[in-house]
Amino acid sequence: MPPLSRRSLLKSLACAGLAGAGFALPAQAQSFPQGFSSFAVDVSVLKAKGLGPYADFVGQVALDELRRSFADRTDPRGPRLVVRLTSVTLTAFPGGGGGYRRRGGDGGGHDAVEGEALAVGRQGEILARHPMLAVLDAHAPSVAPNEQGRTVAVTQHWVRWLRRQI
Repeated sequence: MPPLSRRSLLKSLACAGLAGAGFALPAQAQSFPQGFSSFAVDVSVLKAKGLGPYADFVGQVALDELRRSFADRTDPRGPRLVVRLTSVTLTAFPGGGGGYRRRGGDGGGHDAVEGEALAVGRQGEILARHPMLAVLDAHAPSVAPNEQGRTVAVTQHWVRWLRRQI
């Protein structure tokens, strides 16, 4: 039996943790339609956490990337694709300062965006739902961490990963 990779181990631990918390991970995302009439981003959870203008910035980045990434999947007859972003995490150690260093690695942290995609019908009914967490290695010098650029990168990564998933 081949040894477990770090990614396999972390994935199995995450799945076990979510299963223990009462969440079931579907084998595949719910069946999403192939075309969407419009796109929207809900950042109300981020605003409720006190992120105000930052939440608006994240929402605009996500909306721009939705329009770009799903441009070939627009259909006026389709449901609306609504993205609800619930968490944005930027590591305090983007360049590896203070983080764990393993042999051959940079020891840097990770930035992450969490949320869900919803296919919303004409009467506001949710036709499909896909929760998702996307993580991206943070690469920036700790003396100039570039939070805005890292926010753009991890938010675009989340949307692009969503495109692959649904």
